[in-house]
Amino acid sequence: MKNHEKQPPRWIDAILNTVIAPHFIEDVLGDLHEVYAKSVTHENHAKARITYLAMALRYIRPYFIRRKPSPYSSTYLFSSEMIKNYFKIALRTLAKNKAYSFINITGLAMGMAVAMLIGLWIYDEISFNKNFKNYDSIVQVMQHQTRNGEIMTQEAMPYPLGEELRRTYGSDFKQIVMSTWTSPHVLSVGDKKLKKLGNYIDEQAPEMLSLNMIRGTRAGLKDINSIMLSESAAKAVFGDTDPMDKIVKVDNKMDLKVTGVYEDLPYNSSFRQLEVIMPYTLYEANNASLKTMEDPWRPNSHQIFAQLNDHVNIDQVSARIKDVKKKHIRPEQQKFKPDVFVNPMAKWYLYSTFKNGVRVGGRIENVWLFGVIGAFVLLLACINFMNLSTARSEKRAKEVGIRKAVGSVRKQLITQFFSESFLVVAFAFFIAILLVLLMLPFFNEVADKKLTMLWTKPLFWFISIVFSAVTALIAGSYPALYLSSFQPVKVLKGTFKAGRLAALPRKTLVVVQFTVSIILIVGTIVVYRQIQFAKDRPVGYNREGLITVYLSTPDIINHFEAVRDELKSSGAILEMGASSSPATNSWSSTSGLVWKGKDPAQSSDFDYNEISYDYGKTVGWKFVDGRDFDKQLASDSIGLVFNETAIKFMNLKNPVGQDMKWFDESFKVIGVIKDMVTGSPYEPVRPLVFTIGKEGFGVVSLRINPATSVSSALTKIEAAFKKYDPGVPFEHSFVDEEYAGKFYEEMRIAKLTTFFAILAVLISCLGLFGVASFIAEQRTKEIGVRKVLGATVANVWGMLSKDFVILVSVAFLIAVPVSYYFLSGWLEKYTYRTNISWWIFIITGLCTMLITLLTVSFQAIKAALMNPIKSLRSE
Repeated sequence: MKNHEKQPPRWIDAILNTVIAPHFIEDVLGDLHEVYAKSVTHENHAKARITYLAMALRYIRPYFIRRKPSPYSSTYLFSSEMIKNYFKIALRTLAKNKAYSFINITGLAMGMAVAMLIGLWIYDEISFNKNFKNYDSIVQVMQHQTRNGEIMTQEAMPYPLGEELRRTYGSDFKQIVMSTWTSPHVLSVGDKKLKKLGNYIDEQAPEMLSLNMIRGTRAGLKDINSIMLSESAAKAVFGDTDPMDKIVKVDNKMDLKVTGVYEDLPYNSSFRQLEVIMPYTLYEANNASLKTMEDPWRPNSHQIFAQLNDHVNIDQVSARIKDVKKKHIRPEQQKFKPDVFVNPMAKWYLYSTFKNGVRVGGRIENVWLFGVIGAFVLLLACINFMNLSTARSEKRAKEVGIRKAVGSVRKQLITQFFSESFLVVAFAFFIAILLVLLMLPFFNEVADKKLTMLWTKPLFWFISIVFSAVTALIAGSYPALYLSSFQPVKVLKGTFKAGRLAALPRKTLVVVQFTVSIILIVGTIVVYRQIQFAKDRPVGYNREGLITVYLSTPDIINHFEAVRDELKSSGAILEMGASSSPATNSWSSTSGLVWKGKDPAQSSDFDYNEISYDYGKTVGWKFVDGRDFDKQLASDSIGLVFNETAIKFMNLKNPVGQDMKWFDESFKVIGVIKDMVTGSPYEPVRPLVFTIGKEGFGVVSLRINPATSVSSALTKIEAAFKKYDPGVPFEHSFVDEEYAGKFYEEMRIAKLTTFFAILAVLISCLGLFGVASFIAEQRTKEIGVRKVLGATVANVWGMLSKDFVILVSVAFLIAVPVSYYFLSGWLEKYTYRTNISWWIFIITGLCTMLITLLTVSFQAIKAALMNPIKSLRSE
């Protein structure tokens, strides 16, 4: 045959060029030429030319007969009619394969629901404090100080600093606001008495915080005897009565007039507990010692907030005020090297962690962590879609071949498969919204949030649409590109074979799925082990049956012995003690201790707690040397009890009986106790000293008598407290619950990680179940032959399960080093931490393997039990 006879008729190509859109003609001619070249021979050359003409007519028929644009022209391919047709075919495909559709839609819906929940959580985290109009200019004045050889960062500031900043650096600030710490205050109106949290704060605060006023104005704190209430506090105290200009008794000692009611601050706000605000001038008037202190720059006892002037650089302000405290403190305090700086509100929440004076992160780490988890869980759902689509590829190969033979081009097929993907994602999106609405109450409880669907925010809908479109593109990309690449000649001749490498992408995706799932499971176990490790740490006292009562008035302390004797004689308690800090925390520190052998240049910092004589017996101190305070010994009023860490820090040998100076007053060491965990259970215990206090106790600890029921004891305690302090509602807390609160942040991470890990495993198993069902269906005839030849159910089960066991084993081998690397880094931030034991990986691997076998076994055993006669009859 001559070479020119092997070429297809050029006049047909010319007609096609005039009809079909330029960007589609290459695909059309490529398909036609390929079919012609493979079919032309000496015997059938004429027949091939006729076939070529017939196939070409299919492309141009709509143009000549129906007087419409060719379906392969750009105007028709994306016309409303064609798009409608795409989705009609997609619906039929989904309806025809109900099990496949259910698995795909359910898996995607779960993945999208998780991504939505995490998205709402992240939005809430990054929008923290953004309700404040002056968000970009509000700062908190803080300081770095060198104590015990380490640079510590703190919010507590000396009282005179606020006025000094106004006087010397006023050009940098619009407003400087002094504030006390948020604490409970008793509000009394008639017989109604309630405890509400609040601050004494400067009168500029409502304006700086841009409070939304419901009654009154933001200038409500100008009167020294005024009080402003949040909306919920006002309703709790006054009910539906207008509270304006009403009188409220505060802490049973002050009558204040309500001058404003403001809208409750959002839950994702640093000031969300601010239910009551009173003038700072009132606090100064009630604490005259503030202005008569011998050294007012020494104690750090206040908060200072400020608003910067417009166009002022935060770093430059920090540089200017850095030495403001150094200029006023005494020479012996210069060794603490206090550096004052301003901390912008944008950093308060997400970047709140400092180490050695350097900001090292904070909750932003959790934002990144859960953002990555959300992306991976959604990816798992997309992998399911791709796996199931490619697993069904041979079933749809003939469909693709026929459609290509009758004229479909690859771009049209890609569009068709993407339309199926978009339809699945659309269904999944609406189901995901329903799942989110159902899960939000549980999720809010676990995450300690008040998240709601952002229906009214255009940003929510924009992100949802983009999010769904991206999901559809990711989920549908591989199937669309893979299925549309099949050659129609091979498919229709029955010679199409997927090939040994065709299953490689599917296997890779399964490995990725289970790698992510295993990492999440290992991470969950390690987080819980770290929490349990810290919980099991010896705390140095007995928490069982110990309760704490925080005092709002001095009445109980004024009648302390009477209350104690009454409760002991009633059998309700074994002992009762008072202190300036609770057993679970240290609210005060001191740098004034001087001991024998101390280096004068050394900067030391001790936590300290002023206590009553019976405090040690109440909490259950464990002595390693010396003895407890004894009220029968007058000399014990100048006695000191240290913890073990303090003795080690001072490097004292035989400390009991040694004399010390504390701000030039003489004291004597009488005892050493085991370390009490009063700070973070993950960090080393700080040096701690106890001394007998004379006044200012804010906490009462009571040891419930184990011979009395807790409810009976609490009833008697409440009656005694109300007898001597009738104006304050009785509230208590169990010390073991307070201590458990120290693990709140880690427990929250652990619960959320567990929640997402379970969903990730469930999604992976759902996809695995679908793939296993299709593989079993594809090998039906092979299974039938094997059974005829004598294979048992166990043989068939092993054959079908083997590949999945290998894939999960590969995932395990990848997940082990990856999870170890990242979890080791996470544990590094804790000084007191657990180790990552080898058994964690073994248990995780075995559990994952068991879950895999259970998932696959249903389809494997079902296929193995099938009657071979039915599976082979179609041959």
